[in-house]
Amino acid sequence: MTTSATTHRSTAHNLRTFLLIWLGQVFSLTGSGLTGFALGLWVYQQTGSVTQFAYISVATLLPQMLLTPFAGALIDRWDRRLVMAVCNLVAGVTTCAFAWLNFSELLLVWHIYLGMSLISCSNAFLLPAYYASTTLLVPQDQRGRVNGMVQLGQAAAQIVAPVLAGLLLVTIDISGILLLDFGSYLFALTTLLLVRIPRPEANAAQSGQSSLLGEVAYGWRYISERPGLLGLMLFITVSNFVLGIVSVLVTPLVMAIASPSVLGTVLSVGGCGMLIGSIVMSVWGGPNRRIAGVLGFMLLGGLFILIGGSAPSPIVIGAAAFCFFFCLPIVNSCNIAIMQSKVAVDVQGRVFAFSGMLANLAMPVAFVVAGPLVDRVFEPLLAVRGPLASTVGTVIGVGPGRGIGLLFMLLGAAIALIVGGSYLYRPLREIERELPDAEDASSGDKIAVVKAGPDGLVIVGSEG
Repeated sequence: MTTSATTHRSTAHNLRTFLLIWLGQVFSLTGSGLTGFALGLWVYQQTGSVTQFAYISVATLLPQMLLTPFAGALIDRWDRRLVMAVCNLVAGVTTCAFAWLNFSELLLVWHIYLGMSLISCSNAFLLPAYYASTTLLVPQDQRGRVNGMVQLGQAAAQIVAPVLAGLLLVTIDISGILLLDFGSYLFALTTLLLVRIPRPEANAAQSGQSSLLGEVAYGWRYISERPGLLGLMLFITVSNFVLGIVSVLVTPLVMAIASPSVLGTVLSVGGCGMLIGSIVMSVWGGPNRRIAGVLGFMLLGGLFILIGGSAPSPIVIGAAAFCFFFCLPIVNSCNIAIMQSKVAVDVQGRVFAFSGMLANLAMPVAFVVAGPLVDRVFEPLLAVRGPLASTVGTVIGVGPGRGIGLLFMLLGAAIALIVGGSYLYRPLREIERELPDAEDASSGDKIAVVKAGPDGLVIVGSEG
């Protein structure tokens, strides 16, 4: 059998492996969405407290954010398939415990905080392992499409889960939903047990094996030694800060002018935009220069944020939400594809983990900043007799929600400035041309031999 035929068979097998894992994770994501909606509603109904409801988000985000850098270092040491399998098992058992406690009428709010924190810890290992495994299974020219598929699974879960959970709560109650989620984790676990994920040879990783802390620090060193990767990580982090403010203020923006049912419609329309954007990315694969996809579609997203704040109209906000969320999967997929191509495969766990932690840190900071900005600055500015009522207010309106609208417009303009400044930074603009591909373990062709040196990683040759 010729080398090309062997390569083709290996590539086809790896793609089938990815598709099976992806299908399992889509089911798992949907089940998690059902549980998140149902448990959040249960807490709010039991306590009547928005603060306690918000603590679920903290419990879901904070442990994952703090643990991710250490998880990434460990993922590069361990079998990534086994890591994902254990994570699904832990989350499934936790969900099953929720169901038993609720059925026995023993479920308390603190149980939910503790359980969601445990699931958050498992996600700290699951997500970097998932992305790093994709690199091992999918050829470089297909990564834009498969990352679009990953975004597609997330979008589908975002749209389906709230609607389905609302229907199921009436018919099978929260315990039934929790058992369905447990079944989704079992399905994902089964798909992982049926496949094999190749393990990278530990070349680059050797530089960080002196200690766990050394490996965690290595994720930062790897990025900081490559100005293009550092620029990309900082761009995503700063953009996440802006988008975090937008995400937390969408609800009060809409609720200032419409009913909760209209808010639900607007959020669903945004989810549809994400779904369609993910489908487009899955078929298209993104532009040849993926950095153009990151910067160009983020610029468009900023424009739609600006438009969404410009008028007190649910139709305008809904249309802007659809277009913004259409852009988001393309930005995310192109960003991930660049990282997969430029980061050595045996250190991707810790590099993805570190960059993900930094990007996630921007979100809680944004949540803290958003409230005071609106309550103390922007809403008073565009109150009926506010300082800007006779100027800016004549264009975008005055009254409840208009201060948030003005903030949206400024945030949209800020996105444009961030994109412009990033484009002027040559290492980021030329990252795909100036930073060589680390290696392509999934292609079956020649792959780069990467060895650790005193000044970082250098490519010293290739082998086939």
